[in-house]
Amino acid sequence: MAKITYIEHGGKEHIVEVANGLTVMEGARDNGIPGIEADCGGACACSTCHVYIDAAWADKVPAKDAMEEDMLDFAYEPDPARSRLTCQLKVTDALDGLIVQMPEKQI
Repeated sequence: MAKITYIEHGGKEHIVEVANGLTVMEGARDNGIPGIEADCGGACACSTCHVYIDAAWADKVPAKDAMEEDMLDFAYEPDPARSRLTCQLKVTDALDGLIVQMPEKQI
């Protein structure tokens, strides 16, 4: 289990425990966190689970693959260093304490 902090665009925080093996997107979905739409259900076929990784975590999460990089081109105001698709982040003990912030909107 990892505690993950999801921060809505307006600043409201949601701290939830997410089981190892799930994705950060599934953790948001399963806990009713607003701001992550996940229209494709986690298939990396949209960009509606886009978040900004907290700067302190940007180098601690696994690297983006080419498919995620391509999908981030469709995200709202992507940040080259901090933008990620939460469907591509598998939860492990190493992500305990991860902080993600939702963009103003998902497109």
